[in-house]
Formats: sequence, C-alpha cells, structure tokens
Amino acid sequence: MAGIATLNSTPVTVIAQVKGRNLEENKKTNFSMPHPEGYRKALRLAYQAEKFHRPVICFVDTPGAFCGVEAEKRGQGEAIAKNIAEFMTLKTPVISVVLGEGGSGGALALAVCDELAMLEHALYSVISPREKEAADLMKITADDLYNFGVCDKIISESVGGAHTDPAQTADNISEYLISAVERLSKLDIPTLLDNRYKKFRKIGVFS
Repeated sequence: MAGIATLNSTPVTVIAQVKGRNLEENKKTNFSMPHPEGYRKALRLAYQAEKFHRPVICFVDTPGAFCGVEAEKRGQGEAIAKNIAEFMTLKTPVISVVLGEGGSGGALALAVCDELAMLEHALYSVISPREKEAADLMKITADDLYNFGVCDKIISESVGGAHTDPAQTADNISEYLISAVERLSKLDIPTLLDNRYKKFRKIGVFS
C-alpha cells in the first residue's frame, strides 16, 4: 500500500506493508509478503516524494518477501537490492516504523532510513526466525536493537500489546512521526545524507 497523506499539515508519502487481522484478510494480503512489483512500486513512490520534497514514512510489518519461484523469476532479489541502494541516497527524509514483524529482505527493503522506530514488542531481523530460542539468541527485539544502535526510538504500546488499544498505539506512533518529520526536515540534504550514511556505517562489530 502506498499513497500521500498529511502529517500535522506536512504532506508525506506513506509506504506500508498490509497485514490481515484474520485468515481471510491474510490470504488477500499474501500474509504481508510483498512480490517484487510491490518493492518497485515503493521505489517509484519514493522517487516521486524526492521530486516534490515530501518526507517518506515506511510502515514495516512482514515475515519476509514472498519466497515463491515466480517471485524469484521476476527479480525479487534485484528489487530488494535496488531499494536498499536507492533509499540510501534518497534526497528527502525517510522514517521507517516496524509495527510487528520485520523479517528478512522484505523488511530491509523499506528500512534504509534516517530514523528507525519500533513498537516495543516488535521484532526486526535480517532473516526470519522460526523458534523462540533462535529469536532470543539473535537479539532482535526492540530493546536489543535500541541498545545496538540499530533502532533509534522505541514506541510504547498499550498494556498487553498494541492490539488491546489500537487508537492509543496509533496516537503514540503519530506523536513520534510528527516530531521526527519536523526534526529531519530542518536538515539540509547533504547533512541528511551524511548522517544516514554514518548511521549504517556504525552498525555491527568489526575486528
């Protein structure tokens, strides 16, 4: 899903992965696993946002990109890689919010940004974990990733999880986004791109 919205009177481009609330909705949304065309659409909208100086807001909620043979034939890997490369040099603010699952290349393709925020119970990983023990070892929670410097902001959820009070969680997300857009929009483009480059250069441990 993608479109133009207004955030506190500022036009923004919103790119989102849609997840269903039940089995039927999940079937319609392919269980929130985008096809290559979805990432190409996202990039096209990002270019448009750059042209018209609109900040880009990405909502990430996917177990990963669709892993079918047909998706691979249509260039799944190339589509994800191009998004990662092009978002790195996009000349407009980019903010990504992980709502629930942020799995594998499906998440990475929309998570090259100036600031990455996560709901407090969300997960984000370069591969899709399948077992709790593996997830614990991989350190993929919001708290873990904030401590590593991967996540820039943890957004509070309602007691018991975001689903118990979606309106309150939405208000918390909105409050963060208004602040982030205002803050990042004040930066000139060379500074914005330099900060984005440094953000990703410092991630990881090297010896």
